[in-house]
Amino acid sequence: MKYKRILLKLSGEALMGTRQYGIDPERLAEYAQDIKAITDKGVEVAVVIGGGNIFRGVSGASKGMDRVQGDHMGMLATVINGLALQSALENAGIATRLQSAIQINEVAEPFIRRRAMRHLEKGRVVIFGGGTGNPYFTTDSAAVLRAIEIEADVILKGTRVDGIYNTDPEKNIDAVKYDFISFADVLQKGLKVMDTTAFTLSQENNLPIIVFDMNTRGNLLKVISGENIGTTVNI
Repeated sequence: MKYKRILLKLSGEALMGTRQYGIDPERLAEYAQDIKAITDKGVEVAVVIGGGNIFRGVSGASKGMDRVQGDHMGMLATVINGLALQSALENAGIATRLQSAIQINEVAEPFIRRRAMRHLEKGRVVIFGGGTGNPYFTTDSAAVLRAIEIEADVILKGTRVDGIYNTDPEKNIDAVKYDFISFADVLQKGLKVMDTTAFTLSQENNLPIIVFDMNTRGNLLKVISGENIGTTVNI
């Protein structure tokens, strides 16, 4: 395996599957099997999950809601998604711990870095919910922050697109995919990989990002094995 410890970033929208809203149990089960395929090979897996399938603070703020309140709702949405993923992973026979950046002691452990790292060393999957615990920070920022803290080798950003393109491939059939691209080129070309805060944090800490299509079964294992899947962003 090319990577020993990874942080997998999943968007909340990915959990919707074919639905317009909420959580698709079939999609969760597929993700659980894909994650099991790599934990069986000894890879240590941490997961950060978004909340966009339930609520987005930014969209609430655009409709007149207080942004901080909206972001708090979004954080709770990520905990709901984390619980759903934890259940799916445990159904697949994978020991899983959910840690939350906001204290909900009856539902999830508080985020404690050393405890998270011990869980990983013992072969448990750790799901980080609650974003960073602060408003105005996206779950992309949370993913990069947690990846740095747990000393992950790479961030794997699972999306519905198979990498980074020069224009939106869903709108433009002539879009060109990059296999490898530097942090500087992403910024220069104005490509959307993550929000600027998250991306800059990753760049400053020399943490590579791989953007790949998580909805194709088996892709996660291929990425971990070092196959040229998706787009790698590196120095």
